[in-house]
Amino acid sequence: MEHWKRTIERANRCFAAGELVDAREHYLQALALAQVLFERWSDADEAVAACVISHHNLADLHLRLNQPEESVEYLCAIHQRLLHTLQNDRLVPALREAALRHSSKTYVELLNFISEHGEYPRSNLLLKNNVAQTTLERSVHRGHHSGAH
Repeated sequence: MEHWKRTIERANRCFAAGELVDAREHYLQALALAQVLFERWSDADEAVAACVISHHNLADLHLRLNQPEESVEYLCAIHQRLLHTLQNDRLVPALREAALRHSSKTYVELLNFISEHGEYPRSNLLLKNNVAQTTLERSVHRGHHSGAH
């Protein structure tokens, strides 16, 4: 965790100084660390937060570079990762619960991006799949629930 924090802090200093190429390199290093350690971090909430922060920082960087399509890719990637984490029964419950808590933030960030910068193919696909999956899960849950009465 400490190595990830130092890498993010270095990237943030570069970003603030306008050294965007260096900032991107450090953000990518932080993202790689967060992804490798995602299931191994001792604190599940920190693991998920590190992954979310890494993706969102890269999204912000690409917006600064006037590359909104790259930005939305990072926003979609983390939201999709959290949705997959939620559905993965082999992962520890603490990690799945942390993914649930953070997924509301990634969803809001994605919606805010769309409201400011418009829709992109990946965001449309992700949101449509998310709506379809939620509808299916609700209908299955209702069917299961009604059979129990």
